[in-house]
Amino acid sequence: MTKRNKIIYWAATLWLALGMVSTGIVQIIKMEEEVDMMKHLGYPAYFLTILGVWKILGVIAILIPKTPLLKEWTYAGFFFAMSGAVFSHLACGDGAKDFFGPVLLLVLIIVSWYFRPGERKLISL
Repeated sequence: MTKRNKIIYWAATLWLALGMVSTGIVQIIKMEEEVDMMKHLGYPAYFLTILGVWKILGVIAILIPKTPLLKEWTYAGFFFAMSGAVFSHLACGDGAKDFFGPVLLLVLIIVSWYFRPGERKLISL
């Protein structure tokens, strides 16, 4: 892995981790704005706790060494959650400012996944 790729990987991964942890905490503590947004999107408030806990566990899975299969599942879960957020906002007719965050996290997920080092990849036979 080149130095350039390593820098890209860690920059994207750390920004992804920061974004997921910060939104996960906000969801777990059920900030009023988050509860209102979930109601607007048509989801129950308890969904915030589920998303928040899984985001924080996902960040741990992404950052710990080894466990490539767990990392693959985590990247997939992050991708499904953020693409679901984008489509939920689009379905409700929300503006670009409402789905900017999930789109940014989607880009970080893809960049982090693509540039991950070999020891963090699942080796196929």
